[in-house]
Amino acid sequence: MHDEKILKILRTNTDIHTSSDELCKTTGITRAAVWKHIESLRKEGYDIEASPHLGYKLVAIPDSLIPSEIRWQLKTKTIGSAVISYKKVDSTNDSAYALAENGIAEGTVVTAEEQAHGKGRHGRKWESPPKAGVYMSCILRPAMAPNEIPKITLVAAVAVTKAIRRFTGLEAMIKWPNDILINGRKVCGILTEMKAEQDSIDFIILGIGVNVNTPGSCLPKGATSLREELDGFSKKDNLSRIGVVKIILESLEEEYSRLRIKGVKPIIEEWRSMSMLPGAKIKVLLSNRTIEGEVHDIDSDGSLMVRLDSGVFEKVSSGDVVMLR
Repeated sequence: MHDEKILKILRTNTDIHTSSDELCKTTGITRAAVWKHIESLRKEGYDIEASPHLGYKLVAIPDSLIPSEIRWQLKTKTIGSAVISYKKVDSTNDSAYALAENGIAEGTVVTAEEQAHGKGRHGRKWESPPKAGVYMSCILRPAMAPNEIPKITLVAAVAVTKAIRRFTGLEAMIKWPNDILINGRKVCGILTEMKAEQDSIDFIILGIGVNVNTPGSCLPKGATSLREELDGFSKKDNLSRIGVVKIILESLEEEYSRLRIKGVKPIIEEWRSMSMLPGAKIKVLLSNRTIEGEVHDIDSDGSLMVRLDSGVFEKVSSGDVVMLR
């Protein structure tokens, strides 16, 4: 608590030093205690300059997914209302699922610097090298039926695509059902899991993994990172992962609220404008067979409408999509 109070004071006075007396007066603790809290913040990676006569000055903030940094000036009411961060977990989705089962509030976000067993669709692994990407899961408790869960995936895809475009200026695109691509290469994956009764959802875990500063040598074939895609961006510098988290959470709250107020129709309209699939020739790998055809549209429940070569329309609610042209 005192760490955050001291940080708040230093953040609002980054152009000047703040005296020990001022920090003591504002926090209600002794000079010795202030010094201990400053040392604690330095261990977390904060660069705090100390001057015997002037006091303390915040010089640089670590690019670590620290809850207080994520929540600092975060423009949301629900999404990110609580942030729990780990240095390393098996999977943020698994950690969030356990917390949700114990009744933690909607909007709670779990982040990790590294995942030992990051989860992708169909049991695949999401590569999660330390301090390179954003690995986070958000707990949602929407009032909807279990068969409506694809709407949440649509919301997340639109929100993340908007956030990446706003943050980087890159033309991110959506590949159904849950991938975000830049220049045809995957930069983000979304994994939606839930616990539900027969007619209602208890909670949804919305997992989002973004390759932010991940070097090409650490990426699987067909993947990329935001830094790799930014022409002219110094490869010695890193994009702010905290900035990426914050803009995604703000965008997610915006789209999630819109779903509750206006329904799925405006979300689908935005999805169409950001999708790379409408009109494309694709192959869909289903659990028991493969189909080929042209993408016609997306249905109101999030299913893909494919016009087969025979002219028959088929509704696809799950499967892996391969672009043919």
